[in-house]
Amino acid sequence: MNQKIIVILLIGFIAGILLRSFVDLGWAFAVFFVFLGVIIYFVGYRMFNTSLILFVSLFLIAIAVGITRYEIKDTKTQNLKDKVGSEVELYGIVVDEPDERENYTRLIIESKNSKILVYSYRYPEFNYGDEILFRGELKKPKDFSQDFRWEDYLAKDDIYYEMFYPKIGKISEGNGNFIKQYLFSFKYKYLDSLGAVIPEPHSAFMGGLTVGARQSMPKNLQEDFRRTGIIHIVVLSGYNVTLVADTIMRILSFLPRMFGIGLGALGIVLFAFMTGATATVVRASLMAILVIVARATGRIYEITWALFLTGFFMVLHNPKILRFDTGFQLSFLATLSLIILAPHIERKLKIIPKKFKLREIISSTISTQIFVLPLLLYKMWLFSVVSLPVNLLILIFVPITMVFGFITGGLGMISTAISIPFGWISYAFLQYEIWIVEFFSKFPFASVNIKNFPFWIMAAVYILYLAIYLSSSRFFSSINSMGKPQQ
Repeated sequence: MNQKIIVILLIGFIAGILLRSFVDLGWAFAVFFVFLGVIIYFVGYRMFNTSLILFVSLFLIAIAVGITRYEIKDTKTQNLKDKVGSEVELYGIVVDEPDERENYTRLIIESKNSKILVYSYRYPEFNYGDEILFRGELKKPKDFSQDFRWEDYLAKDDIYYEMFYPKIGKISEGNGNFIKQYLFSFKYKYLDSLGAVIPEPHSAFMGGLTVGARQSMPKNLQEDFRRTGIIHIVVLSGYNVTLVADTIMRILSFLPRMFGIGLGALGIVLFAFMTGATATVVRASLMAILVIVARATGRIYEITWALFLTGFFMVLHNPKILRFDTGFQLSFLATLSLIILAPHIERKLKIIPKKFKLREIISSTISTQIFVLPLLLYKMWLFSVVSLPVNLLILIFVPITMVFGFITGGLGMISTAISIPFGWISYAFLQYEIWIVEFFSKFPFASVNIKNFPFWIMAAVYILYLAIYLSSSRFFSSINSMGKPQQ
């Protein structure tokens, strides 16, 4: 019963956040749901004396909590709102890693306790922790379309203002968190060591595979990755995080068990910060830490519960990611598909051999496509016809490519000469993977654009998925049986 109550509370909390993200309800609706939940409990429970009434009441109260949490997030003070539309001169600090694009750089600058997204020229370059003086017109973010709310997307990170190509002058350096600054510096040295022995665009591809640095990848190559449905391999996933943790724990295996596990968890946290702490990496990092804690305590690790608890704490911290962070959505759905659907598909594919994890890769690819496709159609309007064969031809080699990439970059930071042989091996794998992507992307039917894919269709599909899962797990039947007299 306790487990079912937790499930009801989680679903209600998420429902409240989703409801508030689409409709500006206000505090009054939160009070209404609490009042309704209390009334249903005191009236309905006395009349029917069933646990179902209790669950309905708790569900409504959880909705109220979700609405309240979103309202708290949405009422953050905007100290510069009176300056919008006018030219201002501000002091500020670059509080995140600069996002370098082909013709410009995006900087997140904090000034007067407010974050501003600043578009600047590529040169001069600025780094995390730089204190700068900048002058330009302060603007409110404008939505690109009804389908993509740019203002809300930035607001999830507490960014409420934009400034385009202001006059900028650097005042000082090293004003950020020294740990974060060191980690960024370490990452740049690692990427430079890759570039010293692996040519472009292969080096940029490897940077994306290992530390998620795909900004420098050529636009045409990124487009080929999207057309073939393989762009996810240059977005950090749980594999990267797990590899880091396992490597640290293996290296330190001679130490006391608890000490090694603790350092493994620390390694996960540092890796997450180094790679920018995106929603995908945070989710994977939290789950990996739960695995480590389970090992330390000797408890059975329930991966499904770990995923939902991870998602809950992330949404509790920042409720806006539930609707406005596509990376979080795709990461969660992909992981959920591997937990729920992939094992069933794998059992049906007995004709496919297990050698080289072929059956596992095929089942994982199919299950992931089923779960993320409705969201991709709604968000991206793109369906890759060749995604399955491309994933099958590439994913089997990705882990070993990453291993050689880490070795190449790590040794290159010590000596370029000793990293060259590993760089050649890395290049060979990267060349094969790029060739596969470019070959399939040339097919005229490689991808299909489905414009204006309706939201209600996507929602209906996921509601259907949820209904199938709950019915198959006999969740509702077990609830209804509670409160009935035992025979």
